[in-house]
Amino acid sequence: MSGERVRPAAPGSVKSAGLGLVAAFTATTFLSALLLFSIQPLFAKMVLPVLGGAPSVWAVALCFFQGALLVGYCYAHVLNRLVPARAAGFVHLAVFGLALMSLPIGLPAGWAEPPPGDPYLWQLGLFSVAIGMPFLAVAANAPLLQAWFAASGHPDARDPYFLYGASNLGSLVALLGYPFLLEPTFGTRALSDFWAAGFVLLMVAIAACFLVLRGRAAASVPTATMAAGTADQAPSWPRRLGWVGLALVPSALLTAFTTHISTDVASAPLLWVLPLALYLLTFVIVFRERALIPMRLLLIVHLAAVVVALLQLSQTKHDGWFISSATGVVVFFTSALVAHRTLYDLRPAPRYLTEFYLWMSLGGVLGGLFAALVAPHLFSEVFEYPLLLALTMACRPGALSISLRDREELLRIWLVVAGGVLAIYWAPWLVEQLSDISPGGIVGTAIDKLLEWGTAAAIVLAFAVLLVVSLRHPPRQVAIAMLMFLTVVTLPSGVKRGDAQRSYFGVYRVSLSSDGNFHVLTHGTTLHGAQRIRDSEGAYKDDLTPTTYYHPKSPMARTIAEVRGRLAWQGRRGRYGVIGLGTGSLACYARQGERWRFFEIDPLVVNIASTPEQFSFLHYCQPEPDIVIGDARLTIAKEPDASFDLIIVDAFTSDAVPVHLMTAEALRLYASKLTADGIVLLHISNRYLDLDSVLAATSPLAPELHGLILSDDDADGSYASSTSTVAVFSKDETVINGYRDWPEAYELEANGLRGWTDDFSDILGPLLAKLR
Repeated sequence: MSGERVRPAAPGSVKSAGLGLVAAFTATTFLSALLLFSIQPLFAKMVLPVLGGAPSVWAVALCFFQGALLVGYCYAHVLNRLVPARAAGFVHLAVFGLALMSLPIGLPAGWAEPPPGDPYLWQLGLFSVAIGMPFLAVAANAPLLQAWFAASGHPDARDPYFLYGASNLGSLVALLGYPFLLEPTFGTRALSDFWAAGFVLLMVAIAACFLVLRGRAAASVPTATMAAGTADQAPSWPRRLGWVGLALVPSALLTAFTTHISTDVASAPLLWVLPLALYLLTFVIVFRERALIPMRLLLIVHLAAVVVALLQLSQTKHDGWFISSATGVVVFFTSALVAHRTLYDLRPAPRYLTEFYLWMSLGGVLGGLFAALVAPHLFSEVFEYPLLLALTMACRPGALSISLRDREELLRIWLVVAGGVLAIYWAPWLVEQLSDISPGGIVGTAIDKLLEWGTAAAIVLAFAVLLVVSLRHPPRQVAIAMLMFLTVVTLPSGVKRGDAQRSYFGVYRVSLSSDGNFHVLTHGTTLHGAQRIRDSEGAYKDDLTPTTYYHPKSPMARTIAEVRGRLAWQGRRGRYGVIGLGTGSLACYARQGERWRFFEIDPLVVNIASTPEQFSFLHYCQPEPDIVIGDARLTIAKEPDASFDLIIVDAFTSDAVPVHLMTAEALRLYASKLTADGIVLLHISNRYLDLDSVLAATSPLAPELHGLILSDDDADGSYASSTSTVAVFSKDETVINGYRDWPEAYELEANGLRGWTDDFSDILGPLLAKLR
């Protein structure tokens, strides 16, 4: 630390106060990390309903947190370099005082509704205004406290990086405690107040550490016993760029992997914090003199994980969320371990500590920016995930340590790349030749299996063998891994299955069914609608009959008919609201004189449904549709009370649950917009969560509603008629009683689950219930 230098203290006094000093700095670092990582899921959960419950909410939130962390580290670095030691604490406490004005945390005035479209920048602005100052004040503590401790004269001050372990331990406690203990026990509103109290306590702890430091007579930092690789010399620019790169790749992979798992299940704290907790755990394991996992073993496991993950992505068949997520966890965890251990081995002397964390943080920010903001606009499909998997090979020790003078090795790498590109180019022809070969025995079985996996998988497997053969040549492994990535994104694979479009809310694909009879819309990995375009004889036909979950005998179609029949007795045409446009097939159930309004959050979906060459339901059935853009919780709240006879909620993104549209507050909102005998129908088909039980547990919190479940199990599962499960509710119990005679109807059963509210929503319970 720069600033005034004071006389070293007597050895006896240092020894007597040493234990207390370590305890004080460790406890303060722990508390700081606890607050820093509890505010992340807390505030993201607060804003989730405003932003439509999209998986991108957490991706952009991570981008903000990494950016704010960089600002905090930059502030700590400047404070440490330019402000005298005896005054630095006063400046930092003044920053804490300014941050107190932003507490307790919550949505600031004027930030209640995002603009239509992709609200990336709006969300970043919201986070900056609401929690920017408190987050910055807390974020600066990790490097600042380590720098202060390094200047304390304590024997352990030679290598203060051990405090980073306390920081990450506090982070882990906060992240794992939030979904399992804090939110279920207190809810977001109470936690906001607790966080403010913890912030004040941290301010007191920071003041105590600073006063203790001022009272100690020590300023110089011994360097004679520094660990190897951390000599007291200024880091070179290649070393600094190495820090950035080693932090960038795992940070970007964290965002990409979290988006992957939350897209298929739900955007919720449980699925946010688990990958982030694993990410922080890697620092605890490897940011120490002796890593808890031997590097040699780690490199072998990492190599195997990358191979399996890329091989899985190269297959044209989808393996399911559980398998892909399990593979993703292993490859993400091992990749972060390798990158962070390499980063630790390249750490500088303590006098450059704040600069080291500054460059680390810059890498984290760049990784988050790439995965959350750049990649969605750069790629129409999720190509960043296999790209980052390949780049993790560059994080291995010695992966980029090749000299431009080593012409022989450069030539070998060039030959590998050139040969690999040619192999990819000729891959379809090679696989076609294999398909004509039908040897028996093990060879024939292996060829048949490769053909079943697809062309990309066959080529990736060949590259994987070459990757293992090049185990002792890390630079070649990087080149081979990039060839594997190129294979995945250029040949038909699990991440490339036809044309795709991408927005803040996900990846949409409009494709032709395998038999050529349907146009199909998928969102992520989930079917979201289809339209028949050819009849049984293969002739082109613009068939306007709703398909998939909306076929004429589906619970949704029958409910529309039931409401229409009841309104006819009353001499009314009725008003219908549909949350979630999809392909627009429900528009073809509308009749003349009825008023239909669609609520859709994503303008890209509106564009897809309004393009007759893709889907013509809207074009022919409602040429001038009434569509309101924005999150349904916000837009439907503006509708007059008691104005809808039927509200259909069908707003899933991929298989992810829009949690804020299924809470008690949401049910009460729907009830307020229904006529006395109106119906709200929620489409709750889901592969991973037991939403039947969730609604059963939640409905008592909206006592004005009566409901039951309808399950369409008789559909044949084709594009023409897909199975579905829906829940119907009404304020009039006699209306619901009319459904009880339906053979597919059954009562709501909570099965021990807890109801969802805006304050609390449990994902683990419904996930485990679905497995039973």
